[in-house]
Amino acid sequence: MTKIHFERLHHVQVCIPTGEEDTARNFYTEVLGLDEIEKPEALKANGGLWYEVAGIELHIGTEPHTEQSKRHPAFAIRNLEQVKEYLIQKGVKIKEETQIPGMKRFSFFDPFNNRIELLETDK
Repeated sequence: MTKIHFERLHHVQVCIPTGEEDTARNFYTEVLGLDEIEKPEALKANGGLWYEVAGIELHIGTEPHTEQSKRHPAFAIRNLEQVKEYLIQKGVKIKEETQIPGMKRFSFFDPFNNRIELLETDK
C-alpha cells in the first residue's frame, strides 16, 4: 500500500440552506470578520461562499436541507474568553465543550446550526 503524505488541511465545508447566502455573508463577514474569497467561476452556479481563515479555506456550501451534525472546523485562536464574550454579546449560540488538558475550548453555531469550535492552547 502506498503511504499518503498529507501536506496540510486545505478546506473545511459547512452547509447552509439554498438561497441563504446573504444571511451567511452577514454572519461570517460582519460578525466573525472573515475575509471572503472569490469562488472559481465554474462553481459559482452552485451557490455558497468561500472564506480564507488563517491560511485555510472555509467553504460554505448550499443544500436544500441541513441538520445539526458533528461536522465542524476547529480553529486555534488567542483571547478565547474575550472572543466567547463577544459572541455571546452578538447573540450567538455557544456550546461548552468537554475540556482537554492543555487547552481551553468551546463551540458556537452559525445561523444554520453549523458547529464551529474555537480553542486556545495553554502557553
